Amino acid sequence: MNPLTKVKLIRELNDREAQLGVAPAVSWHSQYRDSAWIFLGGLPYELTEGDVICVFSQYGEVVNIHLVRDKTTGRSRGFCFLCYEDQRSTILAVDNFNGIRIKGRTIRVDHVSHFRAPKDSGEVDM
Repeated sequence: MNPLTKVKLIRELNDREAQLGVAPAVSWHSQYRDSAWIFLGGLPYELTEGDVICVFSQYGEVVNIHLVRDKTTGRSRGFCFLCYEDQRSTILAVDNFNGIRIKGRTIRVDHVSHFRAPKDSGEVDM
């Protein structure tokens, strides 16, 4: 599925839940209640981990970030995984940051059920 289509579908789902007054316990977000990780896609390549943390700390304390980089050049590949201190922050980030533009690029923000650390990296806080 096209990433921008995914952005649109998440926005429509959030709008629909808001119109219907859906309780948090039955919201689509509740299936991710055991994970404080989110996926960020479509990021500008020049952003660093610090830049991403600066933007996304608006909705909670960021405790871990994994900016995916090219193995040979070390350049960002334009997506990352970010972990908040608590899961409530993930809902705020997904609802408010999904579809925004950063440096001319529309980013996608979505929940992650189970983040698994890359094989070549060290231990990741969960």
